[in-house]
Amino acid sequence: MPDAYRRLDLNLLRVFDAVMAERSLTRAAEKLSLTQPAVSNALRRLRDTLGDELVRRSSTGVEPTARAQALWPVVQSALGQLEGALTPQAFEPARAGNSFVLAMADATAAALLPHMVGILAGEAPGVSVRVLPLATRDPRRLLDEEAADLAIGYFPAVLADLTARQQAGDAVDYAHQRLYDGEYVCLMRKDHPLAAGPLTLDAYCAARHLLVSFSGRPYGFTDEALAAMGRQRRIVLTVNQFFTAGRVVANSDLLTVLPLHFFGVTGLGSALVWRPLPLQLPTVHVDALWHLRRAAGAPQRWLRGVVARAASAENQGLGAAAHTDP
Repeated sequence: MPDAYRRLDLNLLRVFDAVMAERSLTRAAEKLSLTQPAVSNALRRLRDTLGDELVRRSSTGVEPTARAQALWPVVQSALGQLEGALTPQAFEPARAGNSFVLAMADATAAALLPHMVGILAGEAPGVSVRVLPLATRDPRRLLDEEAADLAIGYFPAVLADLTARQQAGDAVDYAHQRLYDGEYVCLMRKDHPLAAGPLTLDAYCAARHLLVSFSGRPYGFTDEALAAMGRQRRIVLTVNQFFTAGRVVANSDLLTVLPLHFFGVTGLGSALVWRPLPLQLPTVHVDALWHLRRAAGAPQRWLRGVVARAASAENQGLGAAAHTDP
């Protein structure tokens, strides 16, 4: 047995994990309910054991060394497996006081949370949920750092990457579940000049557009589809929230592309109208994504079940909306 392993205090790994996740000794201390000197002392002992500095102070907190970056995924996995083995498998929602964190965009939250609130009120009144705004199409870092229990949204590039890794025989650290399929449509104000009849491709390209972009980049999958046809549109405004887009479009001549289910929950139904897009876009698959490190715990399994039930209820609403004339 290596000498470093024989001398290692496993409690130090919990401190290391918290410091890596928070990138701050102060925040790590708060997370662990320790004092900052205790966290500093634990890091010093771990540095002495491993013979590496592990983290260096920076203007924003601390930055990890290359050795720490390489070590952290292994430590996270080991701690997660240990937690799963030691955590009681029984979970009683009615008596639970857990707090869960979900990462999703406002349109997804508007679809799922009303159903989830009903489930929680009836079955788990002591459970709380906190929603983080999803500002990326690749939430794996959030899940790596345990900033969220689940990420929910449209992640085509992530799922394609995971599938490719699995087919190549590589280890994959994430799992996912399809929740529902959505359709994107064109939204405009009710008295918009283009609302009077069918929306043609020429009229669509000639109009001025608002884009919902998590990254702020003024180019989305609608623009990719147009480029494949040799066409383009003019984006004059980019925002990062669907609700903001709905409010702006309701009071301007801009067009935007939003999920059809969002039309019914904007509260702007009297001011907005939707039209089918004059181009083919891929089906929008809304998935839940989570890290395998947190997959086995009974509370996590229950949470995923609640989200799936909320999505099923939303699916029924989507089916009704799909048969409603624009």
